Amino acid sequence: MRKTHFSIVLFLLLFSFSQAQNNNTKGIPPAIAEKDLTAYLFVYFTGNSVEEEAVRYAISADGYHYYHLNNNKPVIDSKVISSTGGVRDPHILRGDDGKTFYMVLTDMTSSKGWDSNRAMVLLKSTDLVNWKSSIVNIQTAFPGNENLKRVWAPQTIYDAKAGKYLIYFSLQYAGGPDKIYYAYANKDFTGLESAPKLLFVPKSERACIDGDIIEKDGIYHLFYKTETENPGIKVATTTDLTSGKWTENDNYLQQTKDGVEGSSVFKLNNSDDYILMYDVYTKGRYQFTKSKDLENFTVIDNDISMDFNPRHGTILPITRSELKKLITKWGMPDKFPKINNNPVLEGYYADPEILYSNKTKKYYIYPTSDGFDGWSGNYFKTFSSDNLTDWKDEGIIVDLRKDVTWANRNAWAPCIVEKKIKGKYNYFYYFTAAQKIGVASSDNPNGPFTDSGKALVSTRPEGVKGGQEIDPDVFTDPKTGKSYLYWGNGYMAVAELNANMISIKEGSTKIIKVDDTFREGTYVIYRKGTYYFLWSEDDTRSPNYKVRYGTSKSPLGPIEIPKDNIVIQGIPDQGIYATGHNSVLQIPNKDEWYITYHRFSYPTGIKMGDAGGFHREVCMDKLEFNPDGSIKQVIPTHSGIDAIK
Repeated sequence: MRKTHFSIVLFLLLFSFSQAQNNNTKGIPPAIAEKDLTAYLFVYFTGNSVEEEAVRYAISADGYHYYHLNNNKPVIDSKVISSTGGVRDPHILRGDDGKTFYMVLTDMTSSKGWDSNRAMVLLKSTDLVNWKSSIVNIQTAFPGNENLKRVWAPQTIYDAKAGKYLIYFSLQYAGGPDKIYYAYANKDFTGLESAPKLLFVPKSERACIDGDIIEKDGIYHLFYKTETENPGIKVATTTDLTSGKWTENDNYLQQTKDGVEGSSVFKLNNSDDYILMYDVYTKGRYQFTKSKDLENFTVIDNDISMDFNPRHGTILPITRSELKKLITKWGMPDKFPKINNNPVLEGYYADPEILYSNKTKKYYIYPTSDGFDGWSGNYFKTFSSDNLTDWKDEGIIVDLRKDVTWANRNAWAPCIVEKKIKGKYNYFYYFTAAQKIGVASSDNPNGPFTDSGKALVSTRPEGVKGGQEIDPDVFTDPKTGKSYLYWGNGYMAVAELNANMISIKEGSTKIIKVDDTFREGTYVIYRKGTYYFLWSEDDTRSPNYKVRYGTSKSPLGPIEIPKDNIVIQGIPDQGIYATGHNSVLQIPNKDEWYITYHRFSYPTGIKMGDAGGFHREVCMDKLEFNPDGSIKQVIPTHSGIDAIK
C-alpha cells in the first residue's frame, strides 16, 4: 500500500502518538459516508380526499428533478397503519446508525374535519420498503388530554445529547393556539416515553405549526409556520433542543405572497447548499429555495421539475444501494438517468482483491477497510455478488483483535486464492498486519477464516535494506500448478508456497528487478503464454498514484517493461484521482477481463489532503488487450461496468 520513506514512517509514528494521547472515536469510518449519498427520496401525500391521504414516493438523482414511483400510487396502505384511514405530512429520517429509517405521519382524514385527529403514526424500516408501524393516540395514552383537539405534522430528530429520538409535533387544546410539543420515542420506536412537553412557542404566543428542525454547525434551526394576521414561515435557533431557549428571527422566509405551509429543509449531497421547500397549498404546487447559511434564500423554481403534485412532505438523501431497492420494488421511472456503478462498494475501502469462487459461483471482493486515520484499521471484510454490480456485505472475516495473536493493527491489502485439495475447495487468505504478512484458511470464500497462528513473512528478504513487508499477492501458475506469493513495498519479492499453502518453500525467496516506477501492490496474471506483472507507482496519498505493468515468460521474471506501460491513471477533469493498487478478474472460460482498483473517494477525497490516502473507494472497469498482447490503457469511469449475466 505505501512505501517506507522517512515521511511515511514519521507519519505513522506521530499518528500512533496522537492516538495514544487522544483515545476517542474520531477518525473512524462514519455509518454513512457523505460521498455515498448520491440520490434523494421524496416522501409526500397528494391531497384532501381519503385516497390522496397516503404515503407516496418519488426519487431524484440531483435534488432538482423528481420522478414518482409506483405510478404515483401509495406505497403504504393508510388503512392498515392508521386509526382514521388516512395519513398526511410524512416526515422521514435516517437514524444515527445510518441504516435504520424512521417515518412519522399525521393520523388524519381531513374529510372528518381539521380538529378530528388525536393520533400520529410511527414507522420504522431498514430498507425503505418494509415498514413496521404503531399508532400513538396522545389523548388516550396520556391523562389530562381531554381537551386536546388535534395532533399535526410530527417530525423526528436524533438528540445526540440525550441519545434518543425526539419526536416533535403541534398540539392544539380547546381555547388555545397550536404549539409545538415534543416527547422522546421509546427504544423500539413504537410509542412515547412520556407525556408531551412544550418545545417551542413564539414570543407572540400565537399559533405555530409544521415544525422542521435541521442541525448545522452545532446549531438547531427550527423552521415553522406562524398563524398570525400575516401567516408565513419563520425560523428560530438553539444549541440545546429541549432547553426552551430559542432565538427567533422575525423575518419571513417564504419567497411568495401566496399561502404556504409544510416547510422542509434538506442539504444537497456533497454540497454546502441547503434547500428550503414549502407547500404553496393555495396554488397546488411547491416552491424550492436555496441557501448556504439557512438565513438568506433564493428561489430556484426554474431549476425544479416533478411529474406529480405533492403536498406537505420531506426529502431524504439516499445511497445508490437504497435507490436500487426502491427501483427493484416499484420500477425505474422512464426518464430517470442511468445509475453509476462506480464505486462498486459503498463506504471507504481500498486495495481490492477480486475472486470468482467455483464453489459458490459468485464473485468476491476482499478489500482493506479504509476510512481510519493513518490506515489504522484492524479488521477485514468481504463482499459477494453474482453480477459484479450489486454487492452484498458478508461481514468481517478476520478481526486482528480477536482472530490473530501475532498482530492487532494496520490491517492492509489482502489477497486470496481458491485451491482444490483432495476434491475439496479451500481458500487461503493472505493479509498484512503490523507490516507483516499472515495467512488464514477456510472452506468457504466468505469464511470463517482461521489464522495459521504466526506471520508468514515478518522480515525483509536478504539484501533488502528498505521497504515494508506488505501487499501480498498470490498467483497459481496454470502451466505448473505451483503457487507463488509476491509481496513488498519498495521492492518486489516472490517465494514459492508449499503444498499446504501456509508456509514458504525454503530457499525459494528472490527479488524481482523492476524499474524506478515500482512502489507496491504487485499483481500477476497469465494470458496466452505471457505473465503480466502489474504494480502501483507513487504514494497512495498522491493524486498521481497509478498502475503500470511489465511482462515475462516466467512467474519469477525477469520482467520486460514496455515503453507505454500505464494500465490506469486518474482523470482530474472528471474528479478521478489516485487510481491504484489493483487486482484483475478473468470471467471463467472467457477472454474477458476486469480491473478492480481504488481511487480517492469521489468527490470528497481530493479535498482531504493526506487523508485522501486513507479515504478511498473501490471501482471496477473493463481491462482489454491489443492484438499484440499489450494492455490497452484503461480509462477510469464513474459509470463503471454493466451487470454481467
